[in-house]
Amino acid sequence: MATSFPSNPEGGDTPAATGASAGTGSVGPASGDLLNRVVESAHQAIDRMADSAAPHVQRLQQGMSSASETLHERAGQAREMGDEWADSLRSTVRENPLAAVATALVVGVLIARLTQR
Repeated sequence: MATSFPSNPEGGDTPAATGASAGTGSVGPASGDLLNRVVESAHQAIDRMADSAAPHVQRLQQGMSSASETLHERAGQAREMGDEWADSLRSTVRENPLAAVATALVVGVLIARLTQR
């Protein structure tokens, strides 16, 4: 007589279908509990770290926001100052065109002599 294994049409009963083979062992309830405890401990540790890091992250965000606002403010002030200097220079050149040309000539000669060496 031939021995036959009961078969499930879904493939659930046979050793090949369940993934269990001789000598590999199986994961029992005790190892499942251990895994759950390790996972739970890891979650708790991560939650504690996140809770302790949250105030520091918030302070960094506030500092970055403040630094960004200050930077934009200073950039605006620098643009205004540059515009004021340009307007002042334009009015000086309009009032004294010959002095402006002579000054530009002297500065050009000085720069040329400094760069030749």
